[in-house]
Amino acid sequence: MSEMPEIGGRAPITVDVEAGKSYWWCACGRSKKQPFCDGSHKVTSFTPIEFKAPKSEKVWFCACKRSSKKPMCDGTHKTLA
Repeated sequence: MSEMPEIGGRAPITVDVEAGKSYWWCACGRSKKQPFCDGSHKVTSFTPIEFKAPKSEKVWFCACKRSSKKPMCDGTHKTLA
């Protein structure tokens, strides 16, 4: 059975991203800097996911770590118990 990430939050986190900049999304749910990686994954089997902004805009990063469109929110947090 594969390891499940911790839930980092129960709502998406809005971030104004800059075109061409890389953002490292926390995949393990343990980061204290949600939605971004702080290195907490090192004791897990998870690795952060790079998101390179194609343009400067507002985006919604997944905090529940259950999205099928990682690292972006797909609304899955609404189904969590």
